[in-house]
Amino acid sequence: QVQLIESGGGLVQAGGVLRLSCAASGRILSVNATGWFRQAPGKDREFVAAIPTSSTNTYYADSVKGRFTISRDNAKNTVYLQMNSLKPEDTAVYYCAAAAGAGGQYNYWGQGTQVTVSS
Repeated sequence: QVQLIESGGGLVQAGGVLRLSCAASGRILSVNATGWFRQAPGKDREFVAAIPTSSTNTYYADSVKGRFTISRDNAKNTVYLQMNSLKPEDTAVYYCAAAAGAGGQYNYWGQGTQVTVSS
């Protein structure tokens, strides 16, 4: 089992910044990648960004490329999502997810943290 706890959400004005954190515990060594997803009211959950455990590659949705940065601190078992130049359309519940074990699917999820961007 892997446990994920997100923090750092909140209310910010358009153009502002927030940094989300995802702290992992449990079977950390089984995690192959960590990703951030978001779900806005009335919309499907969508991919935001991901970072593999064993490389420095990062992956982003086109909608956040150039504004968001995903990073990790292995010593703290924490993955971060730095969000700059926030837009009202970034408003959503943001979820951290871990792909652990074989299969490559995201099989562990956090409880989510609300991000609200006012215009």
